[in-house]
Amino acid sequence: MNTEILLWTAIGLCFFLAGMVKGVIGLGLPTVAIGLLGLFLPPAQAASLLLLPSLLTNLWQAASGGALGALLRRLAPLLAGILAGTALGVALGIGLGQADAAQARLVLGLALILYGLFGLAERSLALPLRHQGWGGGLAGLVTGVITAATGVFVMPAVPYLQALRLERAELLQAMGLCFTAATLALAGSLAGGAGLGGDALIGSALAVPPTLLGMVAGRRLALSPRLFRRLFFLGLLALGLHLAWPG
Repeated sequence: MNTEILLWTAIGLCFFLAGMVKGVIGLGLPTVAIGLLGLFLPPAQAASLLLLPSLLTNLWQAASGGALGALLRRLAPLLAGILAGTALGVALGIGLGQADAAQARLVLGLALILYGLFGLAERSLALPLRHQGWGGGLAGLVTGVITAATGVFVMPAVPYLQALRLERAELLQAMGLCFTAATLALAGSLAGGAGLGGDALIGSALAVPPTLLGMVAGRRLALSPRLFRRLFFLGLLALGLHLAWPG
Protein backbone atom coordinates (compact mmCIF):
# COMPACT_ATOMS: atom_id res chain seq x y z
CA MET A 1 0.00 0.00 0.00
CA ASN A 2 2.80 2.43 0.89
CA THR A 3 4.54 1.68 -2.39
CA GLU A 4 1.33 2.38 -4.33
CA ILE A 5 0.82 5.68 -2.51
CA LEU A 6 4.39 6.71 -3.30
CA LEU A 7 3.91 5.72 -6.95
CA TRP A 8 0.76 7.79 -7.39
CA THR A 9 2.30 10.71 -5.52
CA ALA A 10 5.23 10.63 -7.96
CA ILE A 11 2.83 10.40 -10.91
CA GLY A 12 0.82 13.36 -9.62
CA LEU A 13 3.98 15.41 -9.16
CA CYS A 14 5.09 14.61 -12.73
CA PHE A 15 1.79 15.85 -14.13
CA PHE A 16 1.84 18.93 -11.91
CA LEU A 17 5.28 19.87 -13.24
CA ALA A 18 4.24 19.11 -16.82
CA GLY A 19 1.12 21.25 -16.41
CA MET A 20 3.22 24.07 -14.98
CA VAL A 21 5.44 24.03 -18.07
CA LYS A 22 2.39 24.17 -20.34
CA GLY A 23 0.96 27.01 -18.27
CA VAL A 24 4.09 29.10 -18.78
CA ILE A 25 4.98 28.47 -22.44
CA GLY A 26 1.88 26.84 -23.94
CA LEU A 27 3.45 23.46 -24.74
CA GLY A 28 5.57 20.73 -23.19
CA LEU A 29 2.90 18.74 -21.32
CA PRO A 30 3.38 15.39 -23.12
CA THR A 31 7.12 15.82 -23.45
CA VAL A 32 7.71 16.55 -19.78
CA ALA A 33 5.13 14.07 -18.49
CA ILE A 34 6.34 11.11 -20.55
CA GLY A 35 9.99 12.04 -20.00
CA LEU A 36 9.60 12.11 -16.21
CA LEU A 37 7.26 9.13 -16.00
CA GLY A 38 9.68 7.19 -18.21
CA LEU A 39 12.17 7.30 -15.36
CA PHE A 40 10.12 4.76 -13.38
CA LEU A 41 7.35 3.49 -15.70
CA PRO A 42 7.42 1.71 -19.08
CA PRO A 43 6.88 4.30 -21.84
CA ALA A 44 3.63 2.64 -22.97
CA GLN A 45 2.15 2.94 -19.46
CA ALA A 46 3.36 6.54 -19.21
CA ALA A 47 1.72 7.36 -22.54
CA SER A 48 -1.60 5.81 -21.48
CA LEU A 49 -1.65 8.02 -18.36
CA LEU A 50 -1.06 11.07 -20.54
CA LEU A 51 -4.11 10.64 -22.79
CA LEU A 52 -6.87 12.47 -20.90
CA PRO A 53 -4.73 15.34 -19.50
CA SER A 54 -3.32 15.95 -22.98
CA LEU A 55 -6.67 15.65 -24.77
CA LEU A 56 -8.58 17.94 -22.41
CA THR A 57 -5.94 20.67 -22.15
CA ASN A 58 -5.26 20.70 -25.89
CA LEU A 59 -8.94 20.72 -26.83
CA TRP A 60 -9.31 23.77 -24.60
CA GLN A 61 -6.22 25.38 -26.18
CA ALA A 62 -7.46 24.62 -29.70
CA ALA A 63 -10.88 26.13 -29.00
CA SER A 64 -9.41 29.32 -27.49
CA GLY A 65 -9.21 31.84 -30.29
CA GLY A 66 -11.07 33.01 -33.35
CA ALA A 67 -9.01 31.30 -36.04
CA LEU A 68 -10.18 27.70 -35.60
CA GLY A 69 -11.74 27.27 -39.05
CA ALA A 70 -8.88 28.93 -40.93
CA LEU A 71 -6.29 26.92 -39.00
CA LEU A 72 -8.11 23.64 -39.61
CA ARG A 73 -7.99 24.29 -43.36
CA ARG A 74 -4.37 25.42 -43.30
CA LEU A 75 -3.16 22.58 -41.10
CA ALA A 76 -5.18 19.80 -42.76
CA PRO A 77 -2.08 18.21 -44.41
CA LEU A 78 -0.21 18.26 -41.08
CA LEU A 79 -3.11 16.75 -39.13
CA ALA A 80 -3.75 14.08 -41.76
CA GLY A 81 -0.04 13.26 -41.81
CA ILE A 82 0.02 12.78 -38.03
CA LEU A 83 -2.84 10.28 -38.18
CA ALA A 84 -1.29 8.44 -41.13
CA GLY A 85 2.20 8.42 -39.60
CA THR A 86 0.96 7.00 -36.29
CA ALA A 87 -0.90 4.24 -38.14
CA LEU A 88 2.27 3.57 -40.13
CA GLY A 89 4.30 3.27 -36.92
CA VAL A 90 1.86 0.67 -35.61
CA ALA A 91 1.92 -1.19 -38.93
CA LEU A 92 5.72 -1.27 -38.77
CA GLY A 93 5.56 -2.78 -35.28
CA ILE A 94 7.27 0.11 -33.48
CA GLY A 95 4.27 1.35 -31.49
CA LEU A 96 4.59 1.78 -27.73
CA GLY A 97 2.23 -1.11 -27.09
CA GLN A 98 4.35 -3.34 -29.34
CA ALA A 99 8.01 -2.47 -28.83
CA ASP A 100 10.34 -3.70 -26.10
CA ALA A 101 10.32 -1.32 -23.10
CA ALA A 102 14.10 -0.79 -23.17
CA GLN A 103 14.01 0.00 -26.88
CA ALA A 104 11.09 2.39 -26.38
CA ARG A 105 12.98 4.16 -23.55
CA LEU A 106 16.03 4.56 -25.79
CA VAL A 107 13.97 6.03 -28.64
CA LEU A 108 12.20 8.34 -26.18
CA GLY A 109 15.55 9.55 -24.85
CA LEU A 110 16.81 10.26 -28.37
CA ALA A 111 13.62 12.18 -29.19
CA LEU A 112 14.04 14.34 -26.07
CA ILE A 113 17.69 15.02 -26.91
CA LEU A 114 16.74 16.11 -30.43
CA TYR A 115 13.97 18.40 -29.19
CA GLY A 116 16.19 19.85 -26.44
CA LEU A 117 18.97 20.66 -28.91
CA PHE A 118 16.50 22.23 -31.33
CA GLY A 119 15.02 24.42 -28.61
CA LEU A 120 18.39 25.57 -27.32
CA ALA A 121 19.51 26.48 -30.84
CA GLU A 122 16.65 29.05 -31.04
CA ARG A 123 16.64 28.88 -34.82
CA SER A 124 14.22 31.18 -36.64
CA LEU A 125 12.54 29.18 -39.41
CA ALA A 126 10.33 30.30 -42.29
CA LEU A 127 8.48 28.15 -44.83
CA PRO A 128 7.12 29.78 -48.01
CA LEU A 129 3.39 29.39 -48.58
CA ARG A 130 3.90 27.29 -51.74
CA HIS A 131 5.70 24.60 -49.73
CA GLN A 132 3.37 24.47 -46.74
CA GLY A 133 1.05 21.80 -48.17
CA TRP A 134 3.55 19.03 -48.86
CA GLY A 135 5.76 20.27 -46.02
CA GLY A 136 2.89 19.92 -43.55
CA GLY A 137 2.07 16.43 -44.80
CA LEU A 138 5.69 15.30 -44.48
CA ALA A 139 6.12 16.91 -41.03
CA GLY A 140 2.90 15.25 -39.90
CA LEU A 141 3.92 11.84 -41.22
CA VAL A 142 7.26 11.92 -39.38
CA THR A 143 5.62 13.31 -36.23
CA GLY A 144 3.10 10.47 -36.34
CA VAL A 145 5.76 7.78 -36.58
CA ILE A 146 7.65 9.35 -33.65
CA THR A 147 4.36 9.61 -31.71
CA ALA A 148 3.71 5.90 -32.19
CA ALA A 149 7.25 5.00 -31.08
CA THR A 150 7.68 7.39 -28.13
CA GLY A 151 4.39 9.09 -27.17
CA VAL A 152 6.10 12.46 -27.75
CA PHE A 153 4.54 14.49 -30.57
CA VAL A 154 6.54 17.70 -30.84
CA MET A 155 9.12 16.85 -33.52
CA PRO A 156 9.04 17.96 -36.26
CA ALA A 157 5.50 19.34 -35.85
CA VAL A 158 6.47 22.25 -33.58
CA PRO A 159 9.33 23.50 -35.83
CA TYR A 160 6.93 23.29 -38.79
CA LEU A 161 4.30 25.35 -36.96
CA GLN A 162 6.92 27.91 -35.95
CA ALA A 163 8.02 28.14 -39.59
CA LEU A 164 4.52 29.29 -40.57
CA ARG A 165 5.22 32.58 -38.75
CA LEU A 166 1.82 32.67 -37.05
CA GLU A 167 0.89 35.27 -34.45
CA ARG A 168 1.41 34.01 -30.88
CA ALA A 169 -2.31 33.43 -30.25
CA GLU A 170 -2.68 31.57 -33.56
CA LEU A 171 0.46 29.55 -32.89
CA LEU A 172 -0.85 28.39 -29.51
CA GLN A 173 -4.19 27.50 -31.07
CA ALA A 174 -2.43 25.64 -33.90
CA MET A 175 -0.39 23.68 -31.35
CA GLY A 176 -3.61 22.78 -29.55
CA LEU A 177 -5.06 21.40 -32.80
CA CYS A 178 -1.89 19.51 -33.64
CA PHE A 179 -1.52 18.00 -30.18
CA THR A 180 -5.21 17.05 -30.05
CA ALA A 181 -4.85 15.09 -33.29
CA ALA A 182 -1.63 13.49 -32.02
CA THR A 183 -3.25 12.51 -28.70
CA LEU A 184 -6.15 10.82 -30.51
CA ALA A 185 -3.69 9.06 -32.81
CA LEU A 186 -1.63 7.95 -29.79
CA ALA A 187 -4.75 6.55 -28.12
CA GLY A 188 -5.48 4.56 -31.27
CA SER A 189 -1.95 3.21 -31.43
CA LEU A 190 -2.03 2.14 -27.77
CA ALA A 191 -5.39 0.45 -28.25
CA GLY A 192 -4.04 -1.36 -31.30
CA GLY A 193 -1.04 -2.56 -29.32
CA ALA A 194 -3.10 -3.65 -26.31
CA GLY A 195 -1.57 -0.88 -24.22
CA LEU A 196 -4.89 0.80 -23.37
CA GLY A 197 -7.54 -0.56 -21.03
CA GLY A 198 -10.03 0.48 -18.37
CA ASP A 199 -7.42 0.76 -15.61
CA ALA A 200 -5.27 2.97 -17.83
CA LEU A 201 -8.18 5.32 -18.49
CA ILE A 202 -8.97 5.57 -14.77
CA GLY A 203 -5.34 6.37 -14.08
CA SER A 204 -5.38 8.96 -16.86
CA ALA A 205 -8.48 10.58 -15.35
CA LEU A 206 -6.73 10.78 -11.97
CA ALA A 207 -3.86 12.64 -13.66
CA VAL A 208 -6.14 15.46 -14.86
CA PRO A 209 -6.45 17.43 -11.55
CA PRO A 210 -2.69 17.78 -10.87
CA THR A 211 -2.20 18.77 -14.51
CA LEU A 212 -4.77 21.57 -14.26
CA LEU A 213 -3.34 22.73 -10.93
CA GLY A 214 0.10 22.86 -12.54
CA MET A 215 -1.21 24.95 -15.44
CA VAL A 216 -2.77 27.45 -13.03
CA ALA A 217 0.48 27.62 -11.05
CA GLY A 218 2.49 28.06 -14.25
CA ARG A 219 0.39 31.00 -15.38
CA ARG A 220 1.07 32.72 -12.07
CA LEU A 221 4.80 32.01 -12.09
CA ALA A 222 6.82 35.22 -12.07
CA LEU A 223 9.61 34.08 -14.38
CA SER A 224 10.78 35.34 -17.75
CA PRO A 225 9.26 33.07 -20.45
CA ARG A 226 12.57 33.15 -22.36
CA LEU A 227 14.58 32.05 -19.31
CA PHE A 228 11.99 29.40 -18.52
CA ARG A 229 12.17 28.06 -22.10
CA ARG A 230 15.95 27.72 -21.85
CA LEU A 231 15.67 25.89 -18.53
CA PHE A 232 12.94 23.72 -20.04
CA PHE A 233 15.04 22.66 -23.03
CA LEU A 234 18.13 22.11 -20.84
CA GLY A 235 16.02 19.87 -18.62
CA LEU A 236 14.74 17.92 -21.63
CA LEU A 237 18.29 17.46 -22.89
CA ALA A 238 19.47 16.14 -19.52
CA LEU A 239 16.42 13.88 -19.21
CA GLY A 240 16.93 12.53 -22.72
CA LEU A 241 20.58 11.77 -22.06
CA HIS A 242 19.64 9.91 -18.89
CA LEU A 243 16.97 7.82 -20.65
CA ALA A 244 19.17 7.04 -23.66
CA TRP A 245 22.31 6.24 -21.66
CA PRO A 246 22.91 2.47 -21.65
CA GLY A 247 22.82 0.91 -18.27
